[in-house]
Amino acid sequence: MSASRFQLEAQPRIPEALERLKTLASDLYYSWDHAVREIFVRLDPDLWQKVGHNPTLFLRQVAQDKLEAAAGDRAYMAQYRKALAAYDGYLDTAPHAEITDHLDPEKDLVAYFCAEFGFHESFPIYSGGLGILAGDHCKAASDLGVPFVAVGLLYQQGYFIQTIDADGGQVAQYHSHPSNELPITPVEVDGQSLEIEVPFPDRMVHARVWQAKAGHIKLYLLDTNTESNNEADRSITLQLYGGDQETRIQQELVLGIGGPRALWKLNYAPTVWHINEGHSSFQILERCRRGVEEGLDFATALETVASATLFTTHTPVPAGHDIFPRDLAQRYLGRVAGSLGIDFDALFLLGMTPAGDAFNMTTLGLRGSRFHNGVSRIHGLEASRMEGAIWPQIPPAENPLDYITNGVHVPTFLAPEWASLFDMHAPTWRSALRDPDFWNFIDKIPEYHYWSVHKALKQQMFNFIRRRLTKQHRRNGTSHSITQRMTSGIDRPERDALIIGFARRFATYKRATLLFSDIHRLERLVNDEQRPVIIVFAGKAHPRDEPGQELIKVIHDLSQHPTLIGKILLLEDYDQAMARRLVCGVDVWLNTPEYPLEASGTSGEKAAVNGALNLSVLDGWWGEGYDGHNGWAISPRDVSFSKEFRNREEARDLLDILEYQVIPTYYAREGTDYSNEWIGLSKASMKSITPRFNAQRMVMDYMRKFYRPASLQHARLSADNYTLAKTLAHWKQHVVSCWEGVSLKVVGEVPTRCTFDEPVTYRVEAFLNGLSQDDVRVECLVDKAPADSDEAVKPRSLLMEPGELQGETSRFELTLTPPFSGVQSLRIRIYPYHPALSHPLELGRMIWA
Repeated sequence: MSASRFQLEAQPRIPEALERLKTLASDLYYSWDHAVREIFVRLDPDLWQKVGHNPTLFLRQVAQDKLEAAAGDRAYMAQYRKALAAYDGYLDTAPHAEITDHLDPEKDLVAYFCAEFGFHESFPIYSGGLGILAGDHCKAASDLGVPFVAVGLLYQQGYFIQTIDADGGQVAQYHSHPSNELPITPVEVDGQSLEIEVPFPDRMVHARVWQAKAGHIKLYLLDTNTESNNEADRSITLQLYGGDQETRIQQELVLGIGGPRALWKLNYAPTVWHINEGHSSFQILERCRRGVEEGLDFATALETVASATLFTTHTPVPAGHDIFPRDLAQRYLGRVAGSLGIDFDALFLLGMTPAGDAFNMTTLGLRGSRFHNGVSRIHGLEASRMEGAIWPQIPPAENPLDYITNGVHVPTFLAPEWASLFDMHAPTWRSALRDPDFWNFIDKIPEYHYWSVHKALKQQMFNFIRRRLTKQHRRNGTSHSITQRMTSGIDRPERDALIIGFARRFATYKRATLLFSDIHRLERLVNDEQRPVIIVFAGKAHPRDEPGQELIKVIHDLSQHPTLIGKILLLEDYDQAMARRLVCGVDVWLNTPEYPLEASGTSGEKAAVNGALNLSVLDGWWGEGYDGHNGWAISPRDVSFSKEFRNREEARDLLDILEYQVIPTYYAREGTDYSNEWIGLSKASMKSITPRFNAQRMVMDYMRKFYRPASLQHARLSADNYTLAKTLAHWKQHVVSCWEGVSLKVVGEVPTRCTFDEPVTYRVEAFLNGLSQDDVRVECLVDKAPADSDEAVKPRSLLMEPGELQGETSRFELTLTPPFSGVQSLRIRIYPYHPALSHPLELGRMIWA
């Protein structure tokens, strides 16, 4: 009979001199401050690695004698006090002046909702880009002092841990993360743990509320793993993006309905609500319910709620949007409809897809908000087209869906070695993250010093890769000789091989295997003994994404091929820790998405701030970031061509750029161990991208474009007992009921020629079908295409003046002097207008003469 093993954890007593280690471990500030993390590392580097860089778990397991020794070590205590002084100084910093110009910290509050938050690998409630972007948004909000609170879900198992077996198959494993191992505390009200009730079809589901601190801001997380729930409901928040459609709608009800209830219970009164992707769109219904409960009719409640709401969409890929069948939506939302005083059909219209048979969370988010954006210029245009059915008569380029390009949190992803170098040459760089001219200081850094930092980071990455591959191979039973051959390229730093990194989610549209389209040519390029090239791959595929997992297997098999072994490296379990190593160590960051499906992409931004050069399709952020001197661009072929043609041509471009530009430039060395031309490009990348694509710039763009306008619009509509909101809601109902009968036609003579300074007059006749002249705008657009360009100049917009009214027919007239010389075109249109609208075209109605 075997003996049972019982676990006993002997926790240390933190010496009084180090008592505030607990404070630092419980504030996610550590996720972006290297000095704080370093005081834990210095206590026990091996334990820090063993606990996955988790300060909370570290303090439970660190040896007592190491703590006692550190408390008596003058050098350590100096480092500890310095980190604490910086932390305290950070918390004492007042909001940035630009913040107080836009929002009043005493009255305004931004509530930011997202299904995942990627602050740090030790807090695994994220899967990838969306979560890391949300974490960076929160960090920048803290840096700037934005009045801000974030809301999400606490997943007991988070996202899956990836291993890759000996055959290249992805294996998904889930580990539970007890709350006492995370930087969170339970929220209490009147001495009791706070639980929120969320209405489900035949029961109430309870959600506990947890709090995480991140510098100046707080993050609240909801968790259904409580004894108040039955066993099935306790697992609602078990996994991020796990389960089936029913699990997903349950999670989104907990987030969207429970989230606002938690904030209200804690006496928060947000003036701006930011819905980051459709997972939390149910909050629109919950906030409307509260308005109805306070006496508003549903239409007025919706106008009021929407006026304070920003919706951000993050993906042009249809599979990235949650869509629920009508019967599932009815089962879970029927009770919600009753609380709104409407029937389910009316509620269903808010999220109804164009086909009319399903409920789309993105559609709900757009219809329940008055401010909307994509996450890059290209994505903004693509999203406007994709979501055009929300505003059916408005040209996509003019509908209300705007854009703000994503940025990355520089203190999180900038290697500390670069930060130290910047401190030497430009000590105030941290306060100049949004000043492009300031970053010209990088040109003054001596080339040898600049390159020595990059080489040191590259060697650290090699050491990391070697450890990870060795561990991976030992588990899979791979022979020692294979492991040696696999790591041979990184075990010879004197050769200084060109390292190309490709690390991101494995989804088919990201085309991870585009590089292998001409395998023989690639073999020739990477096997040049005088100019060696190594390509590092990492990333996860969703457990249900079989094509994505097949990509991993293809790359695994190629990495084992005799002609590519040691040239193609595939790392498992890509997370933030690995990301920081790779973006700091590679020479080139590769990105080959299928245009226009890359919403933004931020990994290339992280690489660029560390001096890596991007080689990417001109999609997402790179469509704005590339300037011809800071990396390389693959021009996407027009989407009208077949996918096979586009893949073939863009793959040829990729290999051409590698063979004729990237590799020769990297190895163009004249008596030195570096290429002056390469360093020039690297510096150009760092100085052009860092100040333009960082999270502080991004958050300030949100502040100016959306947060302040939403706060002001909500205040305007809700003043005087919601007088203007009521007026606007009823006006919209009236317009919609009349609009189908509205028509517009040109009357009288239409001038076709005039001299350049001769005024001409145009007249139209509008049948308003019950609307008044004050309910509409009639507008003339005048535009002209320049002779040397296919792009149209932005048209001039001129309002036509209302004239005589005959019954329900109204005349409008415009006398103008042609704004351009030569041939120009004029178009005339009518659309409903009210001065209380958040966007002049938000009703989505427009008729052309």
